[in-house]
Amino acid sequence: MSTEALDPKTLDRYECGACGYVYEPVRGDNTSKISAGTAFTDLPENWRCPVCTARKNRFSNVGPVGNPSGFKENLGYGLGVNTLTPGQKNILIFGGLALGIIFFLSLYGLK
Repeated sequence: MSTEALDPKTLDRYECGACGYVYEPVRGDNTSKISAGTAFTDLPENWRCPVCTARKNRFSNVGPVGNPSGFKENLGYGLGVNTLTPGQKNILIFGGLALGIIFFLSLYGLK
């Protein structure tokens, strides 16, 4: 296990393919006594998912916190929308939806 201080933005999170549990290195794993700041690659080989007891090979890399979702080679496409983080995409989607509703309701003001 690594004892040096690691930047949470550089630590990749891993998601269990069986149950959806996400191992976050910033938090560690209290059930297995894995300290915070331990990278997934530094976990012991016999470590298992704390929710469904799946093995390490069932986990897939989902990247660091706050990174854009999707494959890295596809981030350059899509009018710049692919480089947005999931939170920014939610704001764009639901903000546009709210604006559309406001415009629709404003039609009632026409006489």
